[in-house]
Amino acid sequence: MATILLVEDDEFIRRMLVLRLKRRDHAVETAADGKIGVARARELRPDLVLMDMHMPVMDGHEAVRTLRAGGYEGLIVAITASAASVEMATAREAGCDDIISKPIGGDFETIIHSLLKGDAA
Repeated sequence: MATILLVEDDEFIRRMLVLRLKRRDHAVETAADGKIGVARARELRPDLVLMDMHMPVMDGHEAVRTLRAGGYEGLIVAITASAASVEMATAREAGCDDIISKPIGGDFETIIHSLLKGDAA
């Protein structure tokens, strides 16, 4: 199906999401911080980047801004535990196309499918 880059510092969440995405036959690559995520996104040019917004080394906001400033036009979706409207606005201002809130719900696979089709989450 699609190539997805998951940038997430929490190993448990990373492993869980990788399993869920692979069950849907997606090719999944991972990065544990924004700096590695930026390098992997530039290298892989995935169909979708799922970007945690709060990570060490380089947070998701900075990683997304760096990718967009470098001309990256691929689909980037923020993953955030903060449901605050300010956080969502900040993620969009950084260059995210959409937002998925944590905790990740049972509809995660449906949301990913819709995003890859070009529908809003």
